[in-house]
Amino acid sequence: MRLAIMQPYVFPYLGYFQLIHSCDTFVFYDDVNFIKQGWVNRNRILHNGNELMFSVPVKKISSFEKIAETEIHPVEYQKWKKKFLKTLSLSYAKAPNFTPVFDLIAGVFNQQHSSVGELAKGSIIAVLDYLGICRHILLTSSGFNNEHLSGQERVLDICKRLKATEYINVPGGRSLYNLEDFRKEGIDLHFISPNLSEYEQNGKSSFLPGLSVIDVLMNCDMDQLTEQIENYSIT
Repeated sequence: MRLAIMQPYVFPYLGYFQLIHSCDTFVFYDDVNFIKQGWVNRNRILHNGNELMFSVPVKKISSFEKIAETEIHPVEYQKWKKKFLKTLSLSYAKAPNFTPVFDLIAGVFNQQHSSVGELAKGSIIAVLDYLGICRHILLTSSGFNNEHLSGQERVLDICKRLKATEYINVPGGRSLYNLEDFRKEGIDLHFISPNLSEYEQNGKSSFLPGLSVIDVLMNCDMDQLTEQIENYSIT
């Protein structure tokens, strides 16, 4: 069984979905610290030919607040949501898939979410449903009870509990995980290499890679999306 673990992000970039596609079971790492100015509640879209950062407003937090515990700011969120959806309309109104994708995004943001972790998870699952990708999804905050562990030790504990035979990680994990430690536990450690190939972006002459998945959903049909999602390698 192939396993991958990653923090949840609000409408993350395409490579995140390639990671999920590559595994059988995916675990949201949602009980680690929320990092201010990180990517959990932020990403980028294309607006007037340039990248535009969006950031979901959260309540003032301590440096030890977990992703699953970080609350969305209720008042500011409603203001932000209205403005962001209007910005999406202005940015992507002429995109080939505007209507279904806008409805998907609005549907996610219009749901009641108690935490930014819940919102992020909801955004990812909504995209997976749209793409027809079905994987076993779990949360580190539910059922593992191993918060006393960290780093590689915790990942290995999750792998063993779920009886994973392979662990798929992002390239940055090469400096964090030891191949032999995994091998001793009967687990093959692999790394995914995303390939963010170009596609036609609405209102953009030169390709801007690595934007939120919102951009590729707006601009690519289902055949193109399938090709994009499967465009990665495992080593």
